[in-house]
Amino acid sequence: MKKFLCLISLFLLGVTLYASPITGLLERIDKGASRKFVIERLKGEKDFFELDQKGNKVVVRGNNYVSIATGINWYLKYYAGINLSWNGMQADLPEVLPPVLKKERHETDLKLRYDFNYCTFSYSMAFWDWKRWEQEIDWMALHGINLPLAMVGTDVVWKNVLEELGCTREEINAFIAGPGFQAWWLMNNLEGWGGPNPDSWYERQEELQKRILKRMREYGIEPVLPGYSGMVPHNAKDRLGLNVADPGRWNGYPRPAFLQPTDPQFERIAALYYREMTRLYGKASYYSMDPFHEGGNTSGVDLEAAGKAIWKAMKQANPRAAWVVQAWGANPRPQMIRNLPAGDMVVLDLFSESRPQWGDPASSWYRKEGFGQHDWLFCMLLNYGGNVGLHGKMAHLIEEFYKAKDSSFGKTLKGVGMTMEGIENNPVMYELLCELPWREQRFSKDEWLEGYLKARYGKSDSQVSQAWMLLSNTIYNCPAASTQQGTHESILCARPSWKAYQVSSWSEMSDYYDPADVIRAAGMMVDAAERFRGNNNFEYDLVDIVRQAVAEKGRLMYRVLVDAYKAGDRELFKLSSDRFLRLILMQDRLLATRPEFKVGRWLESARNLGSTEEEKDWYEWNARVQITTWGNRVAADDGGLHDYAHREWNGLLRDFYYLRWKTWLDEQLKSFEDGQPKAIDFYALEEPWTLKHNSYASEAEGNPVDIACEIYREIKLP
Repeated sequence: MKKFLCLISLFLLGVTLYASPITGLLERIDKGASRKFVIERLKGEKDFFELDQKGNKVVVRGNNYVSIATGINWYLKYYAGINLSWNGMQADLPEVLPPVLKKERHETDLKLRYDFNYCTFSYSMAFWDWKRWEQEIDWMALHGINLPLAMVGTDVVWKNVLEELGCTREEINAFIAGPGFQAWWLMNNLEGWGGPNPDSWYERQEELQKRILKRMREYGIEPVLPGYSGMVPHNAKDRLGLNVADPGRWNGYPRPAFLQPTDPQFERIAALYYREMTRLYGKASYYSMDPFHEGGNTSGVDLEAAGKAIWKAMKQANPRAAWVVQAWGANPRPQMIRNLPAGDMVVLDLFSESRPQWGDPASSWYRKEGFGQHDWLFCMLLNYGGNVGLHGKMAHLIEEFYKAKDSSFGKTLKGVGMTMEGIENNPVMYELLCELPWREQRFSKDEWLEGYLKARYGKSDSQVSQAWMLLSNTIYNCPAASTQQGTHESILCARPSWKAYQVSSWSEMSDYYDPADVIRAAGMMVDAAERFRGNNNFEYDLVDIVRQAVAEKGRLMYRVLVDAYKAGDRELFKLSSDRFLRLILMQDRLLATRPEFKVGRWLESARNLGSTEEEKDWYEWNARVQITTWGNRVAADDGGLHDYAHREWNGLLRDFYYLRWKTWLDEQLKSFEDGQPKAIDFYALEEPWTLKHNSYASEAEGNPVDIACEIYREIKLP
């Protein structure tokens, strides 16, 4: 009996300990951490957090759980020298925490802090389990995020709606995309690619989304659920008798049809959709809809009527809801939104750091009236396709944020957003963006970076500071006017040619920094490495920065082999080609030292979702195709999608990119004797890798400090 009562007591104690999501958060960071803090939730007109001291415990106050979590993160960074990031969400806190000697308070009137692009759910999250999602929700809370897109399990809603409309399983399978490609399906770009999905997939996604939403709501995070945008299957006219418009094709893929707002079935189908969404996942205060995304043809569509129909359907589902829409290219069409009520829309200015649409006349996507009466968020896109590479506009981001805030358009600015296509890269830039709402006064890039580095590595180091200052003034100082899509892509990942430069079709890259500066910065990190051996954050950054240096060396070596070929110097061409190929293998070996840079981790997470070998193979195929050819031959070559989601990863370098370059270089070498080299069908070379099931290690191999130092010695400049 005593044993039973003891167990009951322990159970009740556990319930008490985790009654607050903050307790659970602290315990996941470090077992026992919740006993070292005093958490106080107070009322406040603005979002705020305070740091204070009570005895030997740190006090964190805030007006809600997200504000409190943000305060905890601030304390850990700037008092305890602990930076929680995607590469490490746990830490060993000291037995007695460093004291807060003077009460510190931060507040913001920017109430909305958004997270995710649709693409993030495919390029980074397609195969996440609950454990990984739990870490991400903790990361969001710690960084002040209170408005994330939550699109997991939307395919379950669609499956059920289509079944109710009388569609067969075959028709549903032809409509809903597979795990690696659902982002573009839900943005009305394509149908069915990557499918069909097994029943177990839908069951898993429904359960996962319910857990995600439960945890978000415990924190007080408002999920943005996908709403009804007028999308219907492409054959809806013939199959369902609907009046539809044809939005055309997207990079080789037929788009879903658009249900005309004048069709009396629009209201009925939208109501079915929201009813099923609500039944499964509850009502939301925000719904995301992006009709005619990325160039969809609007011919024959009354855009004002379409906007009102979409808005009305959302309001019937929840009268208090607001429409979240991405500002990208021509979207949202002004005709769709200009007559909708103020307060019923939140516009994500998706690429604010490079192509703002909020009303900045210097922008190439200038909208004179901005978003009119509608609320909007200043967003940083930064990453495209989940590509790997250092990149950012560090100083410019700060200036542009305060410029927007102080402008006449600032009255409708309600917050900031992270709208990257892929996460787990460039942590410095996301840390900076997330702090902007909490810093009332303008600040300099240099002063912020010094504080970040001390927090990131737990101590200051002059050599490390010099390295990062050099990076912040070069590769992280992309020119204000540049509209390039993300990182300066690694030539090691490009399809070979005599004019190889960018990897993806729409990069818009241009040389804006000296590669030698990146290589020198890597050298400074290498010189400091012994002092930081075993420091997780430092070792991640060391590998990433040396990786960038190897990529820069590859670009320099490519120029040598091109010049050697043009000069007819066979010996130099052979030497430089061998050196170039060696760089690919060196890069592969370097990246093996960190699991974040391994294709094995990506493929393993995909295969782990399958309950049968057939399912595992199917998940793996989705994972392999997405990061290489992206689509079939038409989409890859004619549509230009090949390598859009390329990854400079261990395993992929040696088995995919190396094969392409060696095949091409060998053909060019033969041409010294045989004349004109043969054209290479790259898709035919690439597709076999997508169909394989050979395994790759997912855990780290080798010591990152030792291997980074060894490889740097081979690539450093004279």
